[in-house]
Amino acid sequence: MIKNINIIKKSRFLPYYFILFYCAVITTLSLIYSESFLNLINSLKKIILEPDVLITDYIALVGISGAFFNSALVLFLLTLIILYLDIEPTGPIIAGLFTTAGFSLFGKNIVNIWPIIFGIWLYSKYQKIPFSNFAVIMLFGTTLAPTLNSVLFSSLLPNIFSIIFSLFISILLGFILPPMASYTLKLHQGYSLANVGLAGGLLGTALSSIFSALGVDFEKKLLWSSGNNIILGLLLTFIFTSIIILGFLCTKNSSKSYSDIFKFSGRLVTDFYTLLGPRITFFNIGILGLISTIFVIAIGSDINGCTISGIFTVAGFGAFGKHLKNIFPLILGSSLAALLSVWEINSPSMVLGILFSTTLCPIAGNLGFMYGIIAGFLHICMVTNIGYLHGGMNLYHNGFAAGFVAIILVPLIIAFRKEPNI
Repeated sequence: MIKNINIIKKSRFLPYYFILFYCAVITTLSLIYSESFLNLINSLKKIILEPDVLITDYIALVGISGAFFNSALVLFLLTLIILYLDIEPTGPIIAGLFTTAGFSLFGKNIVNIWPIIFGIWLYSKYQKIPFSNFAVIMLFGTTLAPTLNSVLFSSLLPNIFSIIFSLFISILLGFILPPMASYTLKLHQGYSLANVGLAGGLLGTALSSIFSALGVDFEKKLLWSSGNNIILGLLLTFIFTSIIILGFLCTKNSSKSYSDIFKFSGRLVTDFYTLLGPRITFFNIGILGLISTIFVIAIGSDINGCTISGIFTVAGFGAFGKHLKNIFPLILGSSLAALLSVWEINSPSMVLGILFSTTLCPIAGNLGFMYGIIAGFLHICMVTNIGYLHGGMNLYHNGFAAGFVAIILVPLIIAFRKEPNI
């Protein structure tokens, strides 16, 4: 037993092995709770053929087993690609894998991610840069995955032409996403962790505008499941508790403690895995995941594919910028805005807005607690009013809104605060 633990401690690919273990567990549970393997295949088929624009909860569409089976397959294949490319675990890679796992319950599926990834691969070849350098953008770039089905099922072109055109558009978006993401980082200066959400939102807005001008309107939908809080809450508790235990099994660095993580503002790029090691990083991921799960239940909302995507994203970025100290002001400010808004705090747009508002944690971490509250408040106001721009094709809608909040708020804070500019 001790020998096995020592092997775990020394493994350089430990996060990937844990993720593969998670995929195996989820797949096994899906097979057990599904009536038959054929049902899982039919569920996948239904997911693949469904327009995935916001909000499409795969649990509402095909049930828990089918939705998690899709998530496990997507995560498994992307993790294998990362291992094949021999990419060392880092904070952004871990955050990307967790985010992908969550959004594979909420818009990404085993088919619609590949044209985007292929486009990114083509860009790497065009620039003559190893594809491994684009691993992070590959993971987060699948935010535009719903474009495939949205264009495919639009009324613009018939049959085979629609298939070819949808593939072309998705590949093109993947091709131009890397330079766009590089540029948007300059716009918000690292104060929004969801940088690809802003880039994807801008591209989605451009595409949606073109189609609207041609008289094509994309479907608006709200698939939102409820009634599964107990079973999904227990599953999330198991996952995040396991991650905390995994952290304790890692080699301890006596010179660092968990409180050291609070010294970092979280502004891009803050890689906790590289800076503090796996022990503290895994503990932070587990804590953020458990707190997020408890929050969703406490406000009376539903644990489903949509909210799990938010919970996994908050937890995953526990390796890449987020910790309890810098997300608390955002949650406080966004919750206040939700309470004052015309929507209930436990409504879909509000609970997702609160969870994803934490992408602005660098504002609280670097500029101050009160500014974090203001950013969270503005995020809720922004996120409820700009969804029509990208037609639901950008899954990281909250990242899109957060980018605008950072672009507007940060220059004003720096200009009028008394402290020296940062």
